[in-house]
Amino acid sequence: MADAAQTLYLGLISGTSADGIDAALASFEPAPHLHAALTHPYPPALRARILELAQGDGVTSLDEIGALDARIGACFADAAQALLERARIEPARVAALGSHGQTLRHRPGAEPRFTMQLGDPNVLAERTRIVTVADFRRADLAAGGQAAPLLPIFHRALFARSGETLGVLNLGGIANLTVLCAEGSVLGFDIGPGNGLLDAWCALHTGEAFDRDGAFASRGRIARSLLDRLLDDDYFRAPPPKSTGREHFHLDWLRSRASGSVLPPAEDVQATLLALTARSVADAVQRWAMDAREILVCGGGVHNPLLMRALRDALAPRRVRSTAESGVDPDYLEAMAFAWLARERLAGRPGNLPAVTGAAGARVLGGVYAPLAQGRAG
Repeated sequence: MADAAQTLYLGLISGTSADGIDAALASFEPAPHLHAALTHPYPPALRARILELAQGDGVTSLDEIGALDARIGACFADAAQALLERARIEPARVAALGSHGQTLRHRPGAEPRFTMQLGDPNVLAERTRIVTVADFRRADLAAGGQAAPLLPIFHRALFARSGETLGVLNLGGIANLTVLCAEGSVLGFDIGPGNGLLDAWCALHTGEAFDRDGAFASRGRIARSLLDRLLDDDYFRAPPPKSTGREHFHLDWLRSRASGSVLPPAEDVQATLLALTARSVADAVQRWAMDAREILVCGGGVHNPLLMRALRDALAPRRVRSTAESGVDPDYLEAMAFAWLARERLAGRPGNLPAVTGAAGARVLGGVYAPLAQGRAG
């Protein structure tokens, strides 16, 4: 249970894999501390529909988008309430709740540019009786930025070391890299597919949501010609600022890169996709974080020993280790970040780094949704 003197914040996010809603209860003074966390599952049919729409595999309507916004908001509220019950914390103890929502589309390169995260924050505020901060991305986008990644500013608060360059690698559905430079500057961008393609291919061929311990990939051989064609994508060559998502890296993209539309055996494709993640990460580190002697890893991919081994081989002689070794749970770092961003919003402080996103300047991120007309419920 949290110390009654500490100011608590709650963060919620479901990433591009939509494998559940991560919820984190944290405080940040005198130092960041995770008090409780959990992952709340989506109903299977809802998750399946989110994934279909996120990668463009379905036609939808305004009615469905509106219903999904409300349903996802209710699931996020369920996650927040389940966490508070587990931690035995009353909602009145929580200063604010930061919700990233569920990304369905991220099109910073479109005209007009847009990004779409669902999960109605009004539902969250009403259900939890906690001041809710949401819609973190669009202020940066409006200022000309990519609206992603947003975590580098939090990585700086957690891990920056004077006089040393450090890489922070998030292996979610999409892999992204933060470079904390020795002189204090910060670079960050989305690398490409992290676990997203691995999970999708595994689900298609085994029925499992992810490749536990890399067992499926371990049965295959890397198809070198396919790997070369996958890496030969303009996105990998583009300089930051840049961001991407399931809209780009999906199974149809994989099939389009196959020679004559014929893919190798399923286990060989899985091994090749794992190699794609490792190689794209290594190439990005070599190009943009050459001076980093250590890479801290968070996100679901940290639990895949085959992927971590491939990364260590590809990034040698750099040290590659989980953020857990620095005292930060790799599964809930992102949720903690949105708790922290809610705190920054209420304090009126910027939540973006223009050098990372390409925005015209620092912006205060997120809208505030109060549950009552006058203050919060006690």
